[in-house]
Amino acid sequence: MFHDNKNLISALEHCTENVVAPVERWEDERSNDVVKYDKLLRRGFELQWRVSSCSECKGSGGRCGFNSTTQMFKCFCPDRPHSSTCKPQMGKSKTKVIIIAVLGAVILILTLSLVVFVLRSQKKGCCWGSSQFFPDNTTSDDLSLKQDLEHDSKYFGIHVFSYSELEEATNSFDSSKELGDGGFGTVYYGKLRDGREVAVKRLYEHNNKRMEQFRNEIEILTCLRHPNLVTLYGCTSRLSRELLVYEYIPNGTVADHLHGERVKDGSLTWPIRMSIAVEAAGALAYLHASGIIHRDVKTSNILLDENFCVKVADFGLSRHFPNNVSHVSTAPQGTPGYVDPEYHEFYQLTDKSDVYSFGVVLIELISSMPAVDISRHRHEINLSNLAMNRIIRHAFNELIDPFLRFETDAEILRMTTSVAELAFRCLQPEKDMRPTMDDILETLKEIQGYVELDSRTIV
Repeated sequence: MFHDNKNLISALEHCTENVVAPVERWEDERSNDVVKYDKLLRRGFELQWRVSSCSECKGSGGRCGFNSTTQMFKCFCPDRPHSSTCKPQMGKSKTKVIIIAVLGAVILILTLSLVVFVLRSQKKGCCWGSSQFFPDNTTSDDLSLKQDLEHDSKYFGIHVFSYSELEEATNSFDSSKELGDGGFGTVYYGKLRDGREVAVKRLYEHNNKRMEQFRNEIEILTCLRHPNLVTLYGCTSRLSRELLVYEYIPNGTVADHLHGERVKDGSLTWPIRMSIAVEAAGALAYLHASGIIHRDVKTSNILLDENFCVKVADFGLSRHFPNNVSHVSTAPQGTPGYVDPEYHEFYQLTDKSDVYSFGVVLIELISSMPAVDISRHRHEINLSNLAMNRIIRHAFNELIDPFLRFETDAEILRMTTSVAELAFRCLQPEKDMRPTMDDILETLKEIQGYVELDSRTIV
């Protein structure tokens, strides 16, 4: 076939690779039906693939070739022909999969981190710790605050009422609409045009703490949500008249029922008082977990709805308590009879200051006595001193309200004495000796469950 072409014969004998390629044949290159390959080679031919394509094919264990129909490159593999390599480029595919997986994981982690951050921000006091909300400069910033309220319909997510609307709702702040008053303002009953019943707090004029309380109430109640915290509907400000609008809680305060105008109702049975203690403790534990100290815990700031469910109110004195500090140095504020003696002496506010105040509330719940009574012996004007004396002497019969019938009901006796012992721990002079609100809540729930546990045991 190759006649005596020594070069071609030598090449075929020594070549280790061969390529199959289509070529055009001419009549002068045929002799007796034998193809003159030397002439074909000298004429030249075109390969339909790149060297890199063939290298990849060979690298995957295949042999380079072409599709006789399409004249396109083919890689002939043990299983079947492939367009490029015997094995799809697993390395690159695998790398892509890994990259996509890593990117997906990073995005997921960042998303979860953002969600956790937002949730923690809400829980830890999302509105605290930044001057962008309520700066400390109370002169120019107060003016800015008023301007914002006068021109906006929403302020930090709450409605901004017109002064005239609230004036109309309270019948021009008629004295007959008064629900109560405190150190910073008077609260009026009102009814809005949409039919909602509200409690409107009008802050006193000429009180240099007015704007601080106004900001505190808005800042805290717009950031926190708890079933036992009062709901803030909105606010307004016109000149020197700052107004806060809350949900109306119709059943008065715990103080009203224990030793006030509602005491004759006799409605605060022991189970209700026990529930009040648990719900109030839950609200305070939530505040502390959110980095907030109430600083004015007392029975007149614990409201009751028609079902005697608790609504803790009045956050005008509340303070943010950063996680990384042991105390906040500030001048003592609060209500006589409830103020932590260590805070009063050393000007160091901590979450244990609320614990002390709550201890007084617990004593009020079991005794029905007011926190301060100047008609008592001078060493017992403060209820906390009276209670500590009675508990140390185990004179519970001199402390517990006879109306609770503890003398004839062993379960009530056990529960009231247990609450008294818990209050004793809360009223310790040194803050480090007092329990946390979480511990108090857990203990109160255990005390509340005494009857249920006993009934299961009997069965």
